[in-house]
Amino acid sequence: MNQFGGSWTEAKMEIVVSYAKAYLKIMNNQSWAKTIYFDGFAGSGIIDSEKSDEIKKGTALRILDLDDPLRFDIYYFVELNDIYKSSLEQLINKFYFGRNAHVVQADCNEKLLKLSEFLKENKNYRALTFIDPYGMSVDWNSIKSLANLGVDLWILVPTGIGVARMLKNNGDISDAWFSKLEKFLGLTREEIVNHFYKKQIVNTLFGEESVTIKEVNTVQKVGDLYKQRLNTIFKFTSDSFVMRNSTNSIMYHFMMATNNANALKIANDVIKPNYKL
Repeated sequence: MNQFGGSWTEAKMEIVVSYAKAYLKIMNNQSWAKTIYFDGFAGSGIIDSEKSDEIKKGTALRILDLDDPLRFDIYYFVELNDIYKSSLEQLINKFYFGRNAHVVQADCNEKLLKLSEFLKENKNYRALTFIDPYGMSVDWNSIKSLANLGVDLWILVPTGIGVARMLKNNGDISDAWFSKLEKFLGLTREEIVNHFYKKQIVNTLFGEESVTIKEVNTVQKVGDLYKQRLNTIFKFTSDSFVMRNSTNSIMYHFMMATNNANALKIANDVIKPNYKL
């Protein structure tokens, strides 16, 4: 059972489900099109709250509940954790038997590449994808594989608790962390340094010295950068739903990328009511 993350989790689920409702209404008028719902980190199907005994349906089951005006033609749930995978599979078999729903235990990166291959071979399919990763586990090359395809991509970006924490104030970043940043952002080490750091001349007891200074508002710069990166693959990227902790520090940016202008408008509309959270 997944842990409930308070208002973040509820708002995130509400955004995705609200978008999916609008998506299915639009696709109902596209008789030529088939639809896929792809969840790269599907979880166990249910979540519990640390503050109460309440158990809630996770995003996967809420999406499966949608059937008016139509259902997705294919549901594809990816979950690497074998216990979560088994739980979700059992719930689907019990309550959603007969749906074209598949639960696989695999790495999301691998299955995103497979999704792109499927969409290239099946031009009449359109995919709504939801990527809610564990940390920085989604490689940029996996996202890049979705270029020029009929995909609407919702992705949670760990800007504050992931990328920004690796960007040390003095710029002294280990090779392991640089490697992870490069894979996640799809940028070279030099590009990352140039984006987040600057050289500054300071006067010391021993004369002028060049020191490395990290740019201010780093976390927001990470969110802006990821949006810019998505815009190199997709035509449009939505505003971000910004998730903050109890001290008002930014933890995540949640955004949607698409090649469809109408989809962009819908995404921004479902995000706006959640800005206050």
